[in-house]
Amino acid sequence: MQPAPLYAPPVDFASTEWNLHEVVTALRHSRERTHNVRHKGRIRELPSRDALSQVVQGLSASLFPTHYGRPDLSDESIDYYVGNTLNSTLALLAEQVRRGLLYASDDESLSGASPESDLSEKANHITRAFATQLPHIRALLVSDLQAAFNGDPAATSASEVLLCYPGMTAIIHYRLAHALYRLGAPLLARLISDIAHSRTGIDIHPGADIGPAFFIDHGTGVVIGETTVIGQGVRLYQAVTLGAKRFPTDEEGNLLKGHARHPVVEDAVVIYAGATVLGRITVGKGSTIGGNVWLTHSVPPGSNVTQALSRQT
Repeated sequence: MQPAPLYAPPVDFASTEWNLHEVVTALRHSRERTHNVRHKGRIRELPSRDALSQVVQGLSASLFPTHYGRPDLSDESIDYYVGNTLNSTLALLAEQVRRGLLYASDDESLSGASPESDLSEKANHITRAFATQLPHIRALLVSDLQAAFNGDPAATSASEVLLCYPGMTAIIHYRLAHALYRLGAPLLARLISDIAHSRTGIDIHPGADIGPAFFIDHGTGVVIGETTVIGQGVRLYQAVTLGAKRFPTDEEGNLLKGHARHPVVEDAVVIYAGATVLGRITVGKGSTIGGNVWLTHSVPPGSNVTQALSRQT
């Protein structure tokens, strides 16, 4: 049997039995006229999920070279590998940032003498600022890594956590996405978060503010909303939701965007599997929230909230 060709031959629309000419024409009419879903009716050049997956892989390899890059690196070669990987990865990221800026731009901002060069310059500025934050991001990730190793008796090494724990994978994506979010690339940040969600089943909005030594054990089904604030040394288990209780609207019934509507979780809190914590409430420092609790009111530091107790409130 002959292998399938890598590239299909050009299609002769007129001679196929599938009525392709009519179908392609109708699809074009749908795209361009009747059902145009392009952003602002004109943006074609969107950021690429595939490219951002490569960016995250390159950044992960730069932060933890022997775990996510090449395990055979030596003391003599590792810096060269990191430098080369960062150089190509940041160039790819800058192009994606430019596309994200184009997505967010309006017609007036593109009407200048050199709108494309302006977007490219701004994208390079954001990418350079992001690159300077990588040592700080790595420090945060090492604190998360240590929290996972210290918090899970099943963890045999830090390397196992990096290679095998979906919570760690999700946190790496979040730390990178959060930095881009704060630097003015929110669409890219959302795409990176969604890539993590697809890979791990953990959904962390890049706008959430999460302190160091954060540990998500098991992780599947965890949801952390946009305006959530999480302190230091917090531990979550699978299927925990830190969400909104209600969605405020303006006088015309439109949702208010960016409204602080998610919980504040203070330092050293543990939230067990299946718990749902809703609204702009505060879970006090050192509290424990039991499994399957539904919590919609603040609790003071040192609280121990169980399912039975939550029913009484």
